[in-house]
Amino acid sequence: MSFSRGVLDFWEKVKGETGVTGGFADAWGFGDNPDLIDELLGYVLSGIKRTSTALCIETELEGWPEPKVGEFNIILDGRDKPVAVIRTVSARKVKYRDVDADHAYWEGEGDRTLESYFREHDKYYTRRGKALGFEFNRDMDVILERFELVYPI
Repeated sequence: MSFSRGVLDFWEKVKGETGVTGGFADAWGFGDNPDLIDELLGYVLSGIKRTSTALCIETELEGWPEPKVGEFNIILDGRDKPVAVIRTVSARKVKYRDVDADHAYWEGEGDRTLESYFREHDKYYTRRGKALGFEFNRDMDVILERFELVYPI
């Protein structure tokens, strides 16, 4: 995987300021458009968002690595500028329809209810399915990731 000089320089800065050693898994933004990416980044930075959901077929089609416990990821803003670093605390695979209220709450979106979670994620995954050539349904597998914000401190 190849990363921009800006991402690599940011990682060196983070390591220097936090004492983190080693590498990072990937650099990405939450969402599929600049406005959504910035909105979700704001939730991460404010502490509202501490979980994420990855639709397995989307991950496979995009060639994204599955989250692994202990790995660091650089989070980009809507202009692809590195802003934050998270570390995966847990990751588990479930059917999308089986996402629980605790996970939905820590996604941080809407009113943080399971109803709001499904409403917003159904729209997102339907949109992604159209873009990537699959038909979304609630029986699909997802990876539920819990993470901690490592940087900014």
